Amino acid sequence: MRTTFDAFNAGDLAACTSRMASEFVINLAGAPTRYGQDVWQQGVDIMRQGFPDMQAHIEDVFGSGDRVAMRLTFRGTHTGEFQGIPATGREVSYTSNEIYRVEDGVIAEEWICSDMAGLMAQLR
Repeated sequence: MRTTFDAFNAGDLAACTSRMASEFVINLAGAPTRYGQDVWQQGVDIMRQGFPDMQAHIEDVFGSGDRVAMRLTFRGTHTGEFQGIPATGREVSYTSNEIYRVEDGVIAEEWICSDMAGLMAQLR
């Protein structure tokens, strides 16, 4: 997981998706379940459009069985449109609690609960 987040921070999304199952399952709090590496990449592209310098900082990571739990802090600068909000130039940070299921050496599923309300409050 650390290697995958290092690749994310370096902008190497191909390295990230190479560590995912082809039918990767995406569970975002408050959203319908989605599937696939392409859908994951679209979500990252939306975030990077608004926050091109977005970085994930691992605060905690631990695992049991096929699950890995992580507490992350994302930091970036709002230099592009995000969710209809024009760039503010503000530096933002928000917390995300995430659980991953690993199967046959690849990431098969994620459950993401991010403080999007806190992020949006920083943009207003």
